[in-house]
Amino acid sequence: MTTSKREDLRRFRRRRVTLSQLAAQLEVSTATVSLALRDNPAVSAETRKRVQALAVEMGYIYNRQAASLRTARTDIVGVVVHDVLNPYFAEVFRAVEAELETYGLTILICNHRDSIERQRNFVQVLQQQNADGLVLCPSVGTTVADIDAIMRTGTPVTLVCRDVDGANAPSVRGDDRHGMYEITRLLIDKGHKDIAFVGGLRYTSSGRDRYAGFREAMTEAGLVPVLDIPELMTQGDGRKAAEIIAGHSPRPSAVVCFNDVLAFGLMSSFGRLGIRPGIDMAVTGYDDVDGSETWAPALTTVENGSEEIGREAARAIYALIAGEEPPFEHKLIAPHLVIRESSG
Repeated sequence: MTTSKREDLRRFRRRRVTLSQLAAQLEVSTATVSLALRDNPAVSAETRKRVQALAVEMGYIYNRQAASLRTARTDIVGVVVHDVLNPYFAEVFRAVEAELETYGLTILICNHRDSIERQRNFVQVLQQQNADGLVLCPSVGTTVADIDAIMRTGTPVTLVCRDVDGANAPSVRGDDRHGMYEITRLLIDKGHKDIAFVGGLRYTSSGRDRYAGFREAMTEAGLVPVLDIPELMTQGDGRKAAEIIAGHSPRPSAVVCFNDVLAFGLMSSFGRLGIRPGIDMAVTGYDDVDGSETWAPALTTVENGSEEIGREAARAIYALIAGEEPPFEHKLIAPHLVIRESSG
């Protein structure tokens, strides 16, 4: 890089275009510039166009911190979950973001990886940046005291996908117990008796409730699990579980997975082990993520309302930010069984 280019870069880094500079060049007030940049119809269309064009030309960047000092709002909402690689949460993000955009809000995403310390650190950073609210899928180990501590600082909280028993914050998630009961009944009705359960963090509401739904269906049928492998969540975990299942005696005729990504990992390893999913062994997932229908074989699963959950969480957090009562306290979204080839 030449010396002149380095000097140009340093000059650009030092420069921060202000509203006053834009206003002086256009010979209008800073209030007019501010309104024009927000496309406010109180300013004529011609003036808005001139202001916006000059802002682009001069590289003006909206100073959110300065604006928040005037309005006590940053228009930022933090969204915190445990696994951004899971496509189910990507679908929830998309729905939260789309709904909050209609209110003029932007989201920041954190992946706490089920570490309570990572969760606390991110929440602290959000609060230091004066974020308007928090949509939280709570980490393993999150307590009522943790939620209360956030809310005492004045940061509104809405829980999504997982509950914290006794927390005084609105929550929205799928009816995990009922959904897992239904998919287990499907396998039992097909004649399966030797059924395994794989995955789920049992110290979370989703892990606890999905396993409870599975056990309820099994108990009703007078059955006990032939194998239970808890605390697994990822495709890699599914691949490892396949080895255990293949070598277990008696070998299960069906496997109920906590989520779809576990089922994907399980089925990919079953093929390598000479076990044909849907033929030699039934496999089910949960969440109906993108790709479930096109997997080979197509995955029998439970549609878990990711879009509705995200949309409702956004509505709740916006109500709290606006100082209104949330539209619900605790909301369960009805699941829907999706029967495909993998269940045989």
